[in-house]
Amino acid sequence: MTDLLEPPKKPEAAVLNISPVKGNLKSHKDVYAAAKVFLLLLLLALLSSFFVIVNAGERGVLMTFGEVQASVLGEGIHPIIPLAQTVQKLSVRVQSHQITAEASSKDLQDVYTDVALNWHLAPEKANVIFQRIGDERAIVESIINPAVEEVLKAVMAMYTAEEIITKRGEVKTAVDRALTERLTPYNLAVDDISLVHVHFTKRFSDAVEAKQVAEQEAKRAEFVALKAVKEAEARVHLARGDAEAQRLLRENLTPELLQRQAIEKWNGNLPFIIGSDGTKVLDLKQLIETSRILNAQPK
Repeated sequence: MTDLLEPPKKPEAAVLNISPVKGNLKSHKDVYAAAKVFLLLLLLALLSSFFVIVNAGERGVLMTFGEVQASVLGEGIHPIIPLAQTVQKLSVRVQSHQITAEASSKDLQDVYTDVALNWHLAPEKANVIFQRIGDERAIVESIINPAVEEVLKAVMAMYTAEEIITKRGEVKTAVDRALTERLTPYNLAVDDISLVHVHFTKRFSDAVEAKQVAEQEAKRAEFVALKAVKEAEARVHLARGDAEAQRLLRENLTPELLQRQAIEKWNGNLPFIIGSDGTKVLDLKQLIETSRILNAQPK
């Protein structure tokens, strides 16, 4: 009776079989999702191989089985044939390159020059440049560096060391013109070139400094000598003027002139004569006054 009243128990086998089924279903879904993502990525990769993107400031060199084609790819997206065609991208922007070169001046002084060069390749000739030279690194190493060194040697040999310093603008123009002529056949354009720093050996620099000091001392001595000469000339002219004035004075000095000058400078006071003992001997002014009174009295 007790067994009949108890609820029936679930079979253990049935409980154990349900859990593996759910786990297998979840595993199959994950594999399927991963396969979908993989296939999508593979499809995108295959589709991207049919196109190439040329970024701003670049040109694409199209090659079919390694052979450079005549057309140059501009900026944007372009269709290509996978495996058969490849694209090499080259920058057509202005690029900066610095190089230090050694040369000799006309007077056989060693000149060391730091050069900053701005250059770019001709966009429409990107395929020819890549076919003949290579990429940007090959252009710099094979063409630009040797050209800069050769041009500097040729130009610096036309000027003395002093002229390289005093005529720096002219030297820079000559280097610019010669380098442009040198790079044009390779379809490379020179935008600007700067002689950042031009220096010589320490011995030459010391000699230049000593020469400048000597020139300054010579100019100072010349100035002092010139000043002395001018002062001597001024004294001579002054002495001549004084002598001329004395001569004219002697020629024009007459008794009448002396008398006139004495009268003009007389203050109206008459002198009086004093004796040796300090007593007044004669007062001309008093004498004149007395004479005037006597003359004024009636006779």
